[in-house]
Amino acid sequence: MQYRPHDYQAYATNFILEHPVAAVFLQMGLGKSVITLTALHELILNRFEVRRALVIAPLRVARDTWPDEIGKWDHLQGLTYSVAVGSERERRAALMQDTHIHIINRENVKWLVEKSRVPLDYDMIVIDELSSFKSHTSQRFKSMLQLRTSVRRIVGLTGTPSSNGLMDLFAEFRVLDMGKRLGRYITRYREEFFRPDKMNGMQVFTWKPLPGAEDEIYRRIGDITISMKSVDFLKMPECLSNRVTVSMDDVECAVYDQMRKQLVIDLRGREIDAKNAAALSNKLSQMANGAVYTGDREMIRFHDRKLDALEDLMEAANGQPTLIAYWFKHDLTRIQERFPEARELKTSQDIHDWNAGKIPVALIHPMSAGHGLNLQAGGSSLIWFGLTWSLELYQQTNARLWRQGQRADTVVITHIITQGTIDEQIMNALEHKDKTQAALMEAVRAQLMKPVVRGKRGGSA
Repeated sequence: MQYRPHDYQAYATNFILEHPVAAVFLQMGLGKSVITLTALHELILNRFEVRRALVIAPLRVARDTWPDEIGKWDHLQGLTYSVAVGSERERRAALMQDTHIHIINRENVKWLVEKSRVPLDYDMIVIDELSSFKSHTSQRFKSMLQLRTSVRRIVGLTGTPSSNGLMDLFAEFRVLDMGKRLGRYITRYREEFFRPDKMNGMQVFTWKPLPGAEDEIYRRIGDITISMKSVDFLKMPECLSNRVTVSMDDVECAVYDQMRKQLVIDLRGREIDAKNAAALSNKLSQMANGAVYTGDREMIRFHDRKLDALEDLMEAANGQPTLIAYWFKHDLTRIQERFPEARELKTSQDIHDWNAGKIPVALIHPMSAGHGLNLQAGGSSLIWFGLTWSLELYQQTNARLWRQGQRADTVVITHIITQGTIDEQIMNALEHKDKTQAALMEAVRAQLMKPVVRGKRGGSA
């Protein structure tokens, strides 16, 4: 795919190139990965300033997102990588590969530094979700400091650097600049910028910023930091569409294939069948989402791929209000099981609370989104967990956030797509504005003829 960067993406890439230490704070879905990979390509293959880079990310992001992004864009051809996840043997084998980029999940940073027994030969580190290192007492943070000392270039990526307040910034910037801007010790940082707030005797539970502390902290880190709030390249508001792809394993693909070809399967001891093409489309959509109904409306669980991806997205949001669109009732059930704090928007009070910022995770069905329902005051991020064939419902749901009165610079709409399933046909139909019924029937025909595409698996590439 050809990469045509937005102005802010080109700006952010150049910022990384020009700043050996860089903090890039962009909202979820704005392309932090491709921005950084474009810089890595330039530094490694054109300028020869970096020989090998280490990318540290959440598990599923390390395993799936970064490899997918490298393979997705034409301009990144030539970059080689290995993914150090899985068993200890698989991780070590991946780290021994002579590739331009080693990708590892953040949970294994301590293992990498203390137990891997592989040369830590890196010129550059990329931390995807810098907020994962906001605790100065964590083993992850302490191991990261050891790794950081021998590396000249480092990039920290996140959309939410201080979800719990300014105190978070200390550890994050301690990792980036080794204490140059906010100090080397948390005690000194607290004394300079905070005063005790809630206390029990001599024990301090919370700290309150001193007058002017916020401005001074931002001034100190400003030379190595960019964020969407400081880069005015996007029109107001811009709507960005994003895809997050998940993959079923071989067994799940085989079951999906059988349903697609034979219109009947045995799942968990229950028979699932489809009487016609429309019913087949419905069953395949359910299976792509991770569960399916029997004839008597019993929910049979199939996989948790989308739930896992949603969990990663919610972690990246780090408390920022997020609206989730679901389609089947079992989607709602399983999402609320995984995220007990998620609240369905059903009543006027629910809508009022969302717009007042009282609901961090909201759930909505496209058929209840309605014409003219105003939700833009509550947030600017929408995630499609389950898709709809209806272009009207799709556009109207998106318009709940992407509309006049939206206070954010950008509305980000993310679609969770199960690879090789009917999800891809639905998404393509929506993007190309095909007529609903014709697109549905064509996609079902394609599903009946086309084998499932397996995702790449394994610990390295």
